[in-house]
Amino acid sequence: MKLWEKGIPTDKQIEHFTVGNDRELDLVLAKYDALGSIAHAKMLGQIGLLTEVETDSLVLALEAIIIDVEKGDFEIEDSFEDVHSKIEYLLTIKLGDAGKKIHTARSRNDQVLVDVNLYLKDVVTEFKSQVRTLFDLLMESAEQHQNVLLPGYTHLQIAMPSSFGMWFSAYAETLIDDITMLNAALKIVDQNPLGSAAGYGSSFPINRTFTTEELGFETLKYNSVAAQMSRGKSEKTVAFAMSSVAATLAKFSMDVCLYMSQNFDFITLPAHLTTGSSIMPHKKNPDVFELIRGKCNKIQALPYEITLITNNLPSGYHRDLQLLKEGLFPAIQNLRACLDIAIFSIKDIKVKDNILNDPKYNYLFTVDTLNEMVVAGMPFRDAYKAVAEQLENGTYTSPKETKHTHEGSINNLCLEEIKEKMNQAY
Repeated sequence: MKLWEKGIPTDKQIEHFTVGNDRELDLVLAKYDALGSIAHAKMLGQIGLLTEVETDSLVLALEAIIIDVEKGDFEIEDSFEDVHSKIEYLLTIKLGDAGKKIHTARSRNDQVLVDVNLYLKDVVTEFKSQVRTLFDLLMESAEQHQNVLLPGYTHLQIAMPSSFGMWFSAYAETLIDDITMLNAALKIVDQNPLGSAAGYGSSFPINRTFTTEELGFETLKYNSVAAQMSRGKSEKTVAFAMSSVAATLAKFSMDVCLYMSQNFDFITLPAHLTTGSSIMPHKKNPDVFELIRGKCNKIQALPYEITLITNNLPSGYHRDLQLLKEGLFPAIQNLRACLDIAIFSIKDIKVKDNILNDPKYNYLFTVDTLNEMVVAGMPFRDAYKAVAEQLENGTYTSPKETKHTHEGSINNLCLEEIKEKMNQAY
């Protein structure tokens, strides 16, 4: 069954190519398609295009479909083109003419727009919750280990002293930027496109404000062409927000893999978070964090995939837009899984004390030594040269302590300020 069926058969090869894997992907939209149809049916009843009995029967039937979806009993068989055609078929079989009326004053174009926007609203809200949980765990670790020193690196060369408190809270504060990106994406998708039909509105006296309020959208996308043009832009905006989260997770995971290696030996992971080798009995591999890194790097490619699909499309609907689901929906599942496993794993990272007892880290404190000379009255450039000479002559003595006081420095992490910053952003 196709919503555009005119009784003229379609070549099977054409049908297979154009439908693609929409049936599988559309399963995640089934609940939202039913919710959009409930709001649409109520609106049609309000303006007199459905009777009260028809409206009530449609709402009840759609609510039953949502129950089936949530129980996992809903499927889209090969005889249907997509979720929209399957749900309309169910309504027609159950309610007859009332089911045939559900598509009045809308197009499949604005129908899928509503579905995707409702779905992405839930997805972004869920991501925000996961990111906040991860933030809280990182901040707990920062507080617990804030005085455990850690070598800082630039160019992968020993640079200046850091701490595990600084390391954990650095990633926590970075997540605040990711929340800001997610909030921006939420603002974009929280607009109701229903009523834009095929992109040029409808001659029916529909009430778009009613469906906006019924579906819980913050506002509606007023211009019908603008509503249609939001397809692709909404997905891309969400993809950029996902990419922001993914970048943070990927970088953190790389640090974990690096710091766990015997050459660094800053942290350890318990056995239940590592995997082994088929031939090397001693191996304890950080596969979890390697996969987070790999999956999140893949997610960071998504905004550019969407850009390449949409960047030369004129206004109006084009079938190219169907392809957006193929990249976006699996990426959502992957990011959700990466956040879940990161939340599960981070609390079990074991940090090592006394890392800086190793003599190779003595030079971490050269800047501290230099700065003390400057405070004592020596010009900075002269102090720089004096310390460099000590290093060259082998006479440098490391203080092995830090006296940093400014906001966000090793001895003044501003953890409470970072928490408040997240509260305001969230």
